Amino acid sequence: MGDVAMTVPVLQSVLAKYPEAQITVLTKKLFLPIFSGLERVSVYEADVKKRHKGLIGLWRLYQELKKLQVDYVADLHNVLRSRILKKYFALDKTPFVQIDKGRSEKKTLTRSKNKIFQQLKSTHQRYADVFENLGFPVDLSKAELLKRQSLPDKVIELVGRDAKKWLGIAPFAAHEGKMYPLDLTKKAIEKLNNTEKYKILLFGGGPMEIQQLEAIQRENKGVVNMAGKLKLSEELTLISNLDLMLSMDSGNSHLAANYGIPVVTLWGVTHPYAGFYPYNQPIENALLADRKQYPLIPTSVYGNKLPNGYENVMKTITPGQIVAKIEKVLES
Repeated sequence: MGDVAMTVPVLQSVLAKYPEAQITVLTKKLFLPIFSGLERVSVYEADVKKRHKGLIGLWRLYQELKKLQVDYVADLHNVLRSRILKKYFALDKTPFVQIDKGRSEKKTLTRSKNKIFQQLKSTHQRYADVFENLGFPVDLSKAELLKRQSLPDKVIELVGRDAKKWLGIAPFAAHEGKMYPLDLTKKAIEKLNNTEKYKILLFGGGPMEIQQLEAIQRENKGVVNMAGKLKLSEELTLISNLDLMLSMDSGNSHLAANYGIPVVTLWGVTHPYAGFYPYNQPIENALLADRKQYPLIPTSVYGNKLPNGYENVMKTITPGQIVAKIEKVLES
């Protein structure tokens, strides 16, 4: 979801510079709401589990897309399915440019020996490079942020109305190495909640996560678990109305950044140098695990490699640091 969300500022940049452009986004059904706030953008569902599964399914998808009479294809994913589509689009000579993911650079950044620790090109810029190679260069600094959305009655009923600042907290990530320990998360939430300045809204997904967040809600009056209660489209309306989002290196940070919501991010075995930092967010808003103590960081791009002895990297970030950073960002 994070990779998909990161396309939004780039698409906004293209739309701003090229007013004649019409964009069709090919993505999974789950991600359709991410693009609902973009004008001159339509979304086409890739049903990779059924209708568009396998070589025959991808041929069927190509035939469907061909009817849209697209002039160019920007492949911002560059995986096996899109490589096959590239071969199909070559049949009618449709210009088709794929993203350069910078795999060799990322390997030097994440390897354990002879690591080259330096900032790599952002994923947003890699997406923009695809459009430039198609003949549509853009300035990412000109991207318009998505507008705040009106809250539906269902969300208002769950959250309520008060004068407190709305603080979203998304404590989970796809891999353990990117996730702040739940016991420390609870301490940070308790400290924030005790100030009585914030309405704390918890985000997550999946039965286990929902169960854990419900327990946190029961233990802290004023904390509301949103996981499992809203569709993604409804979650996005809520995120667009937050005062701040606290997130791991995960999709929620990018969803919030697209609306210009201040985002405080926590980084374990991954690092902003890999290029996945939220759009237009100050780097000072990132709290990083201690590289002096854990010099192999980043151990991977996606956080799926957790070397022996690196299980506690996130513990080098204290709940007190998190609370102080959130208060500083909100005060500014």
